[in-house]
Amino acid sequence: MTGIENKHQDKMSSGKFLTYIASHLNRDEAEISSIVASCSFKNVKKGSYLLQANEHCNHGFFVETGLLRQYSIDKKGKEHTISFVPEDWFVTDRDSVFFNRPSKYFIQAQEDSQVVLIDQNYEKLMSEKIPNFAEFNNRLLHNHISQLQERIDLLLGATAKERYLHFIKMYPDILLRVPQTMVASYLGITPEGLSRVRKDLALKNFKK
Repeated sequence: MTGIENKHQDKMSSGKFLTYIASHLNRDEAEISSIVASCSFKNVKKGSYLLQANEHCNHGFFVETGLLRQYSIDKKGKEHTISFVPEDWFVTDRDSVFFNRPSKYFIQAQEDSQVVLIDQNYEKLMSEKIPNFAEFNNRLLHNHISQLQERIDLLLGATAKERYLHFIKMYPDILLRVPQTMVASYLGITPEGLSRVRKDLALKNFKK
């Protein structure tokens, strides 16, 4: 059973998501609280899934607390980590949501997490009530595309060391929260290769 199938969901009227949206739209929280309350708020246990491959993704997810991971599994059974999703980050499968296709991805809680479920009704209401919401939503989309392009460039042309340094800049505390194998999967290197990179950097810093 995926976490999304669990029926224990509560309507949300406050929290980080409300503060995040209000601040980015330059609106008072009271002005949009009723719209944000249309979203569901969910507690997700570590190891539970919000989405599994071959399911249809009907939501976006905003992490209030905790940590999610989006990944795929290839035909050989190998996991490929697409992204880590810590507090105040969004994740979804846009291809599945917008084109109604079965998802290729898993979204799993790596820690006990509190997540906001964002559906198309929320986006419709916000677009109707808040004039600059479409611009904000468009900016989120383009930021996501930009990050994906940068990720592709790194995987195609950067060294393992360069990828690792970019990773710790983007995710400063993730190494303390997930197994090293997952980080290696994100970087596209072996766990042994990641250990070598970390050892080389530690030695370099020690000699300074």
